[in-house]
Amino acid sequence: MSGHSKWSTIKRQKGTADIKRGQAFTKLANVITIAVKAGGSGDPGANPRLRTVLEEAKSLNMPKDNIQRAIDRGLGVGKEALEEVTYEGFGPGKVAFYLEGITDNKLRTLQEVKNLFERSGGSLGGSGSTAYMFDKKGAIKVKSKKEKEEDILTLIDLGAEDVESFDFAQDFADAQEKQGYLVYVQSPELNTMSTKITQAGFGVESAEIIMKPNILQKIDDPELTKKVIEFAGKLEEMDDIQKVYANFDIDEKLIG
Repeated sequence: MSGHSKWSTIKRQKGTADIKRGQAFTKLANVITIAVKAGGSGDPGANPRLRTVLEEAKSLNMPKDNIQRAIDRGLGVGKEALEEVTYEGFGPGKVAFYLEGITDNKLRTLQEVKNLFERSGGSLGGSGSTAYMFDKKGAIKVKSKKEKEEDILTLIDLGAEDVESFDFAQDFADAQEKQGYLVYVQSPELNTMSTKITQAGFGVESAEIIMKPNILQKIDDPELTKKVIEFAGKLEEMDDIQKVYANFDIDEKLIG
């Protein structure tokens, strides 16, 4: 069980870092604002990054008023300045972490992240200290359509770099289809591949850019497993942290 693809599974099984609905909307609003600023447009048709974020907002039933306020802020309405930040460090068990965040106060957020790493027995590193252990990939969650082997062959033929089985019930409590796939592609191909998959008759639940670990840290001690999961959960709970990526490799038998 490794860092990215199964972290949502662990959160559900352990009840760890289940972000409150309001907090999730706040974090997503910040992502929308940054997407508008970076793309120079509040029109999802002209801003692919914004379009992807709005699909996620729709899946979470984020209120339209919240979305519009976030878009307006990205267009310069209001004085609050937001910046994207990344942090790298090592947590319990020498597990590598790569964090993505959005903040209106870089010094405050840096100190909060640093304190959390140090309290966990780990350490916050400099730029590049863990980034090389992760690859930037496009990740698409796809609903199954036919027989498993046929589905996987079809997805690979469409251009998937890798395909993993995925249990939708772990991420989406109201999911009717329990089985699906997590499709990895090169990050520039995310939107193109998502369109191809949809045109092939599959349902696409989400599509995002992620950091996939390429070097895994094996964790086989129950106590250390608990510390790693608790630490990752605390990072997730931070208001300014958007995404938490880790390279742990934990046996499912240790989660429970």
